[in-house]
Amino acid sequence: MTTPGIADRGLRLIPFHGLRYDPERVGSLAAVTSPPYDVVVRPDGVDYLESADPHNIVRLILPQADTPAARNEQAARTMRHWLAEGVLSADPEPALYVYEQRKPGVLQRGVIGALALTTAEDGIVLPHEDVMPHVVTDRAGLMRATSANLEPLLLTYRGDDPATGAAAVIERTARREPLLSTVTEDGFRHSLWAITDPADLAAVTADLGHRQALIADGHHRWATYLRLQQEHPSPTPWDFGLVLLVDTVRYPLQVRAIHRMLRRLPTSQALASLGGSFRVRPVEGPLPLALEVLADASERGNAFLLTGDGTFHLVTDPDPALVERTVRHDRPEAWRRLDATVLHAALLDTLWQIPDEPEHISYIHDAAATVEMAERHGGTAVLLHPVREDVVRDLARQGVTMPRKSTSFGPKPATGLVLRSLD
Repeated sequence: MTTPGIADRGLRLIPFHGLRYDPERVGSLAAVTSPPYDVVVRPDGVDYLESADPHNIVRLILPQADTPAARNEQAARTMRHWLAEGVLSADPEPALYVYEQRKPGVLQRGVIGALALTTAEDGIVLPHEDVMPHVVTDRAGLMRATSANLEPLLLTYRGDDPATGAAAVIERTARREPLLSTVTEDGFRHSLWAITDPADLAAVTADLGHRQALIADGHHRWATYLRLQQEHPSPTPWDFGLVLLVDTVRYPLQVRAIHRMLRRLPTSQALASLGGSFRVRPVEGPLPLALEVLADASERGNAFLLTGDGTFHLVTDPDPALVERTVRHDRPEAWRRLDATVLHAALLDTLWQIPDEPEHISYIHDAAATVEMAERHGGTAVLLHPVREDVVRDLARQGVTMPRKSTSFGPKPATGLVLRSLD
C-alpha cells in the first residue's frame, strides 16, 4: 500500500551480511531451526529442540540458566564459540534475502532485510498490540549480550503492481536455485535466496520507500530494537532491525488466536466467579469440535471457551452493564468489542482479579498445548477465536493498540535460517 504523506520517508530496507549455519557442520538445517522464542512451549519445547541438534538455535534465543544475567552470558558464549568454530559464518556479500515457506495449500514469500527503525508516531511501522515491559527487558539483555538480531520480525505491507518493484524481484529471484532449502517437522519447506544485484536491490528499495507496514508478529522484539537504538548514539547498526516483509495482497497471512492459561485459577473457581455476568453452557468435545462451537458463537458476539477440568464450557453474552463499567471508553467501538478487551477488562481484571504477570498467566499459541498445561497445573485454559486481519489493520491505522497477545499471524518465519550480527 502506497501511503500519502510518507513518500521518501517510508520503509527503508537495507542489505546485510547474513549470518547462516554451515550445512557441513550441523546435522541438518531443519534440526537447527526453531519456532520464534515466544511460540516455543517451555520447558518441554526447549528440551526437545536442544536434543534435536547440539547447535539448535534455541540455545541462543532461549538459553537455560538460573538468572537473566547467566542466561545472557551463556548465549553470548555459545554465539562466540559457534562463530569461532565456523558453525555460523557471514555471507561474503551484503544481501536482501527472499524467503519462502511452502506446504500443500500454503505459499508465502517475502523479503528479509535490515529495516530502519521508526516510532509509531512516524506512521511507517504500525504496531497493533501492547507489550509487556519485562519481556522487552529480557529480549534487550539477550540482544546486548549476543550483539545480534537472532530472529526476524514478521511485518506485512500492501503491494500493488506484481509486475514491477519488490514483487517482481521476489518472484524472479524465487525461480533460481536457492541458497538453502529444508523441510521442518511441521511439513513446511523453507527456502532462502540472496538478492545482491544492484539493480534488484534498487528496485526493492524504491518500491518499499513509499509504503508502511503492520507488525504482524514480534511487537516485543520491535520495542527491544527501539530501546537498544536509544542506548547507541546514531549512526550505528542498532538503527536497524532484522525483519521479514510480506506483501499480503499477494500472500495473505493466516490469523490465529493466542490463548491464556491461568496457572492459579482452577476451572471450577473460574466458572463460579462468573455468577450472572456471563452465560455459561457445557460444550461437547473433543477439542476440535468445541473450537467449532466457539467459532460459531464468536460470529454473534464475545465468546470464550474454558477448560482444564476435562470438560468444555462456552462463555458468552457478557452483562452489558459489566462491559460498560469495566471497558475503557476512550477507544473506538471496534476495540471495545474485541474478545481480548472484554477478557482482560471484565474477566481477568474484575471478576477473577488476576494480575497480568508470568506467574499467573501464560500466553500460548497452540490450543491443545494450552489445554494440556491447564490440566497438568490444575488451572484454567481460556481459548479465544482469532480476530480478522482487516480489523487489526484498521485499528493500527487509527493508532490504537490491541490488548497484548491478541493475535498470532502466520506462518511465522523459522528461526535460525539467517541471523544479523551487529558487530
